[in-house]
Amino acid sequence: MNRLIIIGASGHGRVIADIAELNGYTDILFLDDNTAVQECGGFRRIGTSMNAPEGDVFVAIGNAAARKRLSEHYMDRHQPTLIHPSAVIAKDVHLGPGTAVMAGAVINPGSTVGRGCIINTCSSVDHDCTISDYVHIAVGAHLCGTVAIGENTWVGAGAVISNNICICKDCLIGAGAVVVKDILVSGKYLGIPATLKRE
Repeated sequence: MNRLIIIGASGHGRVIADIAELNGYTDILFLDDNTAVQECGGFRRIGTSMNAPEGDVFVAIGNAAARKRLSEHYMDRHQPTLIHPSAVIAKDVHLGPGTAVMAGAVINPGSTVGRGCIINTCSSVDHDCTISDYVHIAVGAHLCGTVAIGENTWVGAGAVISNNICICKDCLIGAGAVVVKDILVSGKYLGIPATLKRE
């Protein structure tokens, strides 16, 4: 069977469907809990998120907690790794199941990317980086060499993480931020250099 069930009928879901077609899927269907949605990117929505029919499953939801919950719900199903043909990925890079690598992204040698990650358009991950599960490296963000990113962290659009930096789990690195020292406390980090935003 050459069927992919995409969970999340949104803009992100449309991008995933495009990459899936480029990866050879010909039968693409969507699930979404918004019953007003009938289609996404020209593909039918056929039901809600917890009721996937037979086929491979891909969770196309930006929210890390929801992505994790649904990925774990379908742990017994094949969750492919989807890579846009224009991405550049070194031969020794490991990519976890349910991870998407978008157009123009670069992942250099020695790096590891976990389950359910998003390596978004024109972002880069340099050598020997470790990206934990359910991390989102947003559009145009750049990780220098030997960076470690903890689970559920979002690195915002255009952010830069300097080399040899560790960022703990459950962080949000704001768009355009520059991280120049380790982040050991979960939270929202903004600015140049990135600092913890206190509510």
